[in-house]
Amino acid sequence: MHAMDDTATVLADAQRMRHADREWLSLALMQSRNLTLAWLALFEQHAEAPEPQPAAFFEPALWLAGHAGWRQERWIARNVHRGRGHAADAARTPLASIEPNADTWWSDAALAGRGQGPALPSAFETTRDYLAETLDISLELLHSAAPDDDGLHVFSAALFDEDALQRRFVALAQARGIAAAARLLPERRLQALREPLVFAAQHWMLGSSRGGYVPANEQWAHAEALPEFEIDAQALTWSQYTEFVEDGGYDDPRWWSAEGWQWLCQSGRRAPRDVEQLRHGVLLHRFGQLQRAPAIEPVSMVAWFEADAWCRWAGRRLPTEVEWELAASRGASRGFVWAQVPEWVAGHARAWSGGAPVDATSRVQRGTAWFEPRRLAHPKARRFIAGHRDEGFAGFRSCAV
Repeated sequence: MHAMDDTATVLADAQRMRHADREWLSLALMQSRNLTLAWLALFEQHAEAPEPQPAAFFEPALWLAGHAGWRQERWIARNVHRGRGHAADAARTPLASIEPNADTWWSDAALAGRGQGPALPSAFETTRDYLAETLDISLELLHSAAPDDDGLHVFSAALFDEDALQRRFVALAQARGIAAAARLLPERRLQALREPLVFAAQHWMLGSSRGGYVPANEQWAHAEALPEFEIDAQALTWSQYTEFVEDGGYDDPRWWSAEGWQWLCQSGRRAPRDVEQLRHGVLLHRFGQLQRAPAIEPVSMVAWFEADAWCRWAGRRLPTEVEWELAASRGASRGFVWAQVPEWVAGHARAWSGGAPVDATSRVQRGTAWFEPRRLAHPKARRFIAGHRDEGFAGFRSCAV
């Protein structure tokens, strides 16, 4: 067995965990499942908390937790092609689940037409038992899986998918005002502002190369040319965003795209989500508690349209994906700080050669939130989110025009 400190270090290492062997994957799968069970217990204890708003942004806690087990079982135990890695036939009919109602309760299709909400088990215990049983089966199959990239692919995919659900659990707890959720989050460390960084013109391999676990939306690495650019060393802070608000930024259509101004008028937004006050200090709601945010804390809970509007007002712009990725990969020694908040970047989602199709109307986020599992904090990682979504703790940084 590994020493405790070494185990924690490796499990938090994004690069090493993408190349994890069966032993490390086993430990990580158990760690991720334990966190899912902790969130399930929290929501069970606070079942009477107010419903989240807008409801369409949030999945029920029972579905989120059950989906972690369903996704794992669907692509491991129920998948006869699980040893084929990327080449597995996703359209092939899966084997039967250990829970006859699993597809009805916890599948992606169960959320379709959610006007009345998905059908869910009547007791939390049912979901808890399913999570325990599916993990046991996955670990048993992992023990006998081929130790190469193809053999371990579905296990890594299940791990990183379950890790990614943590942000949705936290967002749900925030929207429902559950104060006890703060106990499940790690300590947040803030840093003083630093000067922007300048990177010379160069070529960069955008995306991930083959080897280890590579998510579909990072496939595959390809060269892109960059001119010289200047980028903020850190995500934008509340003190910087407050200047935009005090200057009437939410009242002036000059700073908003046509789509952004339409969103602003329809939403009636006067500040980022959950913010009570921006002038004379930032007051915001955190898990049902009104708190004062430090001036150097990164802005969060903003939609892409708000990030774009601030940049227009400031005479700057959002970084492109390739600029952000290069800076995150090469800028740490020069003071480039990330993994505080997910960050909006410029442009729309696009698929790269070899990757899965994407919704081209979505926007792109890079980076991770401070509370997400550290192994998700890989500079190549990307997520696709609708530009009007503001519940996911996202912030942004800017580049010189």
